[in-house]
Amino acid sequence: MSLDDVRSAATVIAPHVVRTPLLPFGPGWLKPESLQPIGAFKLRGALNALARMENRANGVVAYSSGNHAQAVAFAARLHGVPAAIVMPDNTPAVKIEATKALGAEVFIVGITERVERAEALVAERGAALIPPFDHVDVIAGQGTIGLEILDDLPSVDAVVVPMSGGGLISGVATAIKALKPEVRVIGAEPALAADIAASLQAGELIRWDPVERAQTAADALRDEPSALTWEHISKLVDDVITVSEDEIFAAVTDLARRTRLIAEPSGAVAVAAQAKIGGTGVAVVSGGNIDPALLARLLAD
Repeated sequence: MSLDDVRSAATVIAPHVVRTPLLPFGPGWLKPESLQPIGAFKLRGALNALARMENRANGVVAYSSGNHAQAVAFAARLHGVPAAIVMPDNTPAVKIEATKALGAEVFIVGITERVERAEALVAERGAALIPPFDHVDVIAGQGTIGLEILDDLPSVDAVVVPMSGGGLISGVATAIKALKPEVRVIGAEPALAADIAASLQAGELIRWDPVERAQTAADALRDEPSALTWEHISKLVDDVITVSEDEIFAAVTDLARRTRLIAEPSGAVAVAAQAKIGGTGVAVVSGGNIDPALLARLLAD
C-alpha cells in the first residue's frame, strides 16, 4: 500500500466524508473522527473499497464489531446495493440498531464465528466481501486521516492512533512516513487487548485468545492484526502505549466535559495514551458510538 493509494482514496471519498478539523486539547490536538456521518473513521475505508469494486451487483458482505458495519451499510446504501453484515453477539445494541437503520441485513453470531459466517454469505449470494481492515483499499481510505493531519498541522511531531485489526494505523502511518518520516506514529491499545504491543516487543505476530481480548470495554479494539496490517505496523509504527480500562473511561469523561465530544471507549484510547506521554501531538478520536447507558454512568460519577 502506497502514498499514491491514499491520495487516490482521498479523491474518491471526499464528497461523502467530513474533513474533520483538528481541535486543541491541552498542549496537543484531537482529530475527531467521531463527527463522521456514521460516527467513526471506518466510513473512509468502506467508501473507498466499495467504490472500487466491480463485482458488487449481488451486494456486499462485511463482518464487524459495529463501526465498520455501519460504514459498509452507509456506503452500500449510497451505491444502491444490498448489504449483509455479520456482527458478534457482544456488540453494543446501539451499533446493531444503527446498522439496521441504514438498511443492512444483520446476522448475529458468536464472537469467533464472524468470518466463517461472512464467507458463507459471500458464497451463497455471489456477493463481494469488504473486510474491516485486511484490504488495501480499506487501509488506503483510513490513511486519508494522515494526509489531513499533515495538511492542517505541518509542524506535528507525533500522531497517536488506536490499534486493533490495524487498518487505521497502517493507513495513517503509510501516509505520514512517506511525507514526513520524522513524525512519530504511536499506537494505542487497551491493556486487556494489547496483542500488538506484545507482538512488537517479541518481533513477531503474537496471537491472543479472542475471549481474552473481549474483556476490554473498547469493543471496536477487540480484533487482531492480519498479515497485511502487521507488515505495515512492524515497519512503520514507532512505539505503542497501553492504557487501562480506568484510563479509557477517564478519557471518555474528559472529552465530554472539556470539549463536548462524545467518544466511545475505543475512540478515547488514543486520548488516554496521549495523556500518559504528554507532548503536542495529535490523538485520533476514532469513534463516538457509545452505549448511552455507559455514557450516563460515566458522567454521573
